[in-house]
Amino acid sequence: MKSFLEWFKSSAKVKRWIFLIVLGIALACYGFTLVLVAEEMSFQELGKIIAIFVIGFVLIVIGIIFIQKRNLEIIIEANDHDSIKGKKAKVNIKSLIFNRKVYDEGPKIVVIGGGKGLNTVIEGLRKYTNNITAIVTMSDYGNIPTESRKALDALPLDDIKGSIIAMSDKEGLMSELMHLNFQNERLRGLNFGDIYLTAMNELYGNISEAIQKSTEVLNINGKVLPVTLDEIMICAELTDGTIVEKKDKIPEVVSEKVEVIHRIFINPTNCKPAPGVIEAIQEAEAIIIGPGSLYTNVLPNLLVKKVSKAIKESKAIKMYVANIMTEFGQTDNYTLSDHIKAIQDHVGKGVFDYCLVDTGEVVPEYVRRYNKDGSEIVEANLMEVAGLGVKIIQKDMSCIRNDRIRHNPAMIASTVIELICNELKFKDQQNGTEFLLLNSILKEDKKGIKTKQKIGKKKKEIEKKATQNVKDKKPHKKSKFSEKYKERVESIQNTEAKIKENREIAKEIERLEKNKKTKSKKQPKKQTEKQVKKTKKES
Repeated sequence: MKSFLEWFKSSAKVKRWIFLIVLGIALACYGFTLVLVAEEMSFQELGKIIAIFVIGFVLIVIGIIFIQKRNLEIIIEANDHDSIKGKKAKVNIKSLIFNRKVYDEGPKIVVIGGGKGLNTVIEGLRKYTNNITAIVTMSDYGNIPTESRKALDALPLDDIKGSIIAMSDKEGLMSELMHLNFQNERLRGLNFGDIYLTAMNELYGNISEAIQKSTEVLNINGKVLPVTLDEIMICAELTDGTIVEKKDKIPEVVSEKVEVIHRIFINPTNCKPAPGVIEAIQEAEAIIIGPGSLYTNVLPNLLVKKVSKAIKESKAIKMYVANIMTEFGQTDNYTLSDHIKAIQDHVGKGVFDYCLVDTGEVVPEYVRRYNKDGSEIVEANLMEVAGLGVKIIQKDMSCIRNDRIRHNPAMIASTVIELICNELKFKDQQNGTEFLLLNSILKEDKKGIKTKQKIGKKKKEIEKKATQNVKDKKPHKKSKFSEKYKERVESIQNTEAKIKENREIAKEIERLEKNKKTKSKKQPKKQTEKQVKKTKKES
């Protein structure tokens, strides 16, 4: 009885539609009774009765439609974790519908990559489904381990920790917990995340199972899987044949040698995928690759044995989220087509069908900050990309977070979910629970994104006006890599200018010599004329 009465609370917003349906029934019945009791009827009276009946019927239909819509909203609000935070009305009718069942039956989405880019995608998608599987690299690729890792002899689990944080409902608190460095004298220098995952690994004796159990203990909505359990190293071969075996050395060597990365490979090359990786890809409804460091976060996952093959054979929606900025020492001067070609050159075509590209305008002030670090905006050369057999989806997906240019998690998620909804429509499943849930949240999110974009555009306009009249004292810096080439180009241009200048000087000398010769020829004539005049005067 108590759970039934919850429908009539003011927060439920159901009473108005029930009243509308009752009013509609009353009007329809009234119109019907007028027909029954009337002995004679004029055209005017008939029109009045029909109007009353139609109004009543329309009110019933409207009431039923909106009460169904409100029922769906109640399901969403009861299951949506954001509603608990107060973003929506606090409707908590968990006694009527099992809270997490709808979300647990949401679309299965696999996200492949690493670093902050992967976590951004997870952050947006967790609002739509609990069936997210993050496949990440579990190697530092030669980076120097932290003091905490050295003390615990722990595996490189930074990307694992990042994905766990991104999947948590209380992201801020989980981040503080996982990144907590103890100040206690006995534990000083140790990290809680390293201690916890090392303990789980010792308990289960298998890092893959330890990570899975960790997500259950921490109540994480999704799975985090290492792409392989083998100890792997990433190796970069440059165009001059130089092999770089350490991740942190790649930008330095590339910059010093003024060479580009020819190919990337992992060592050992025959490493096996971790348990559950291939199964997750095969069962996925959508597979998202990137964003992230092309050569150190994205490609290493795809180079693990059977992973790229499983993706190609999958019938899921496959999307590559393009980077907004280039990365110094890895993708200097890379266009969008260069990023896609690099992936296709390593693993072949068919790994993704769609490419999500940013079309937003970034405030130049933020771009200049990246220029100082050797990064530039990735040029979206769409004509060349079209020739590579990839469908382009253009969205304004850049945003500023903590003074850094980042991808908009809501925009990436809404684009993926929209593709899934279109696929469900194509399969004639638009009346299913999954479609209704996704479509309802998607509509609300799109409204929120539009309002945020309007506010963002206004901010950009204000910032532009503020920086329009300010002249930079320092010249605009391009990437450090391109600066190396710039010096060569400038030296060639300088030599050409000098040659041109020398030619002009030679011409000028030749002209002066000609003038001297003509003057010397004219001078004796003038002298003879003067002598003749002298002789005449003397005589």
